[in-house]
Amino acid sequence: MKVLFVASEAQPFMASGGLADVAGALSQALRQRLIGCRVVMPLYDTISQEYKDKMTFLTSISVPVAWRRQYCGIFQAKHNGVIYYFIDNQYYFKRDSIYGHYDDAERFTFFARAVLEILPHIDFKPDIIHCNDWQSALTPVFYKTMYAMDPWYAGIKTIFTIHNIQYQGTYGMDLIGDVIGLKPEDAHILEYDGDANFMKGAIECADKITTVSPSYANEILDPWYSHGLDSILRERQWKLTGILNGIATDTNDPETDPNLVMHYNVDNVKEGKAANKKALQENMGLPQRPDVPIVGIVSRLVSHKGFDLIKAIFDEFLYNNDVQVVVVGSGDWQYENYFRELSNRFPEKVAVRIGFVPSLAKKIYAGADIFLMPSKSEPCGLSQMVALRYGTVPIVRETGGLRDSITDSGDGEGNGFTFKTYNAHDMLGALQRALGAYYNHDYWDTLVKRAIQCDFSWGKSANMYIKLYKEVLAN
Repeated sequence: MKVLFVASEAQPFMASGGLADVAGALSQALRQRLIGCRVVMPLYDTISQEYKDKMTFLTSISVPVAWRRQYCGIFQAKHNGVIYYFIDNQYYFKRDSIYGHYDDAERFTFFARAVLEILPHIDFKPDIIHCNDWQSALTPVFYKTMYAMDPWYAGIKTIFTIHNIQYQGTYGMDLIGDVIGLKPEDAHILEYDGDANFMKGAIECADKITTVSPSYANEILDPWYSHGLDSILRERQWKLTGILNGIATDTNDPETDPNLVMHYNVDNVKEGKAANKKALQENMGLPQRPDVPIVGIVSRLVSHKGFDLIKAIFDEFLYNNDVQVVVVGSGDWQYENYFRELSNRFPEKVAVRIGFVPSLAKKIYAGADIFLMPSKSEPCGLSQMVALRYGTVPIVRETGGLRDSITDSGDGEGNGFTFKTYNAHDMLGALQRALGAYYNHDYWDTLVKRAIQCDFSWGKSANMYIKLYKEVLAN
């Protein structure tokens, strides 16, 4: 079986979010299971020169963009045994950032079309083209309307994964003819609510639609979560499924992580976390107290991550509890300022680092006792899985991938603490239950060991994708 994984970013070459982690880790896990998986992405100017030096130029072609044609260079590199292809066009990709440009619609239209155009030139005909998010959403549309009847392309199946339905690639209808180049009789494929919607087109044309967790696949059928696409998804529900993402266990490993002052595993987790807790307190300027529970937060500081709930009750929480809180992240100014002000008022309880510092994030995962992640919505979420990997007990709201990965330990078998409704005092209740459990030392030690033994490696997810690929090919 041969799979071409199409993504606008992929580790280790370019990353701005979880999609890059998926592209890098899933492709490697598929290859380890004898699936011929390759990855294609744009050749951004901001890719490190270290990686550019390892690329080989294959050839160049021209790619149609509606009524005009654009240069397309094809480069290749290999990383961890996986072949990566890079689509080169400096007009589109020689930018100082990968997203947020006035012509993103045209840039990723070119990319989506180039994915299909390069195939005969790289001598790789995939059985499955697996596209991800709106930046590659037009590939299934182009395949169905322009390539499926070509003998060379016949028989290829397309899969489209929604990582976050909020970002759909929505533009004016005039783009359909002038930039995308669809025939007038095919314009309805993209038309949705008066706009040209890239993601809607993929939902219409792909053979299967996946999301990054089973719960999110159900949630996006509800208008509260769907950002307007619930009606088309309900019509196509027969081809919708959810597969929970995994995490890269090699780079998230308390036994080898270079950011830790002491490495540990399930056998010495208590001693390992105690040493890293002391180092975290020292690093963040907090009193070095081994007896006080530390609540860690590693996140973008935006409202849909639950920071409006935190802002509503954290004064009450800090006044009434002997606890320390460590925060790292950046985002909306109101939350950045809130945490700065909170650390000024509670200097012995709250420490904040504005900006994302990966090494500090790892120190928090290892040194904190509790990890707070009260998201309003969360398609999958990786932080809660990383926290478990480091033996830090998560508190999450039951939504999306948080619901699928964290179960409440009130039954004596769960791996964290959860709350259902998006309510500040329900979150506070979960925090109070976690603190109560922390002081029940035997119970807490058992819970930490249960957490660190949870397996969220990519193996299980890769096996589920292989099963899906086989189903699609069989049909």
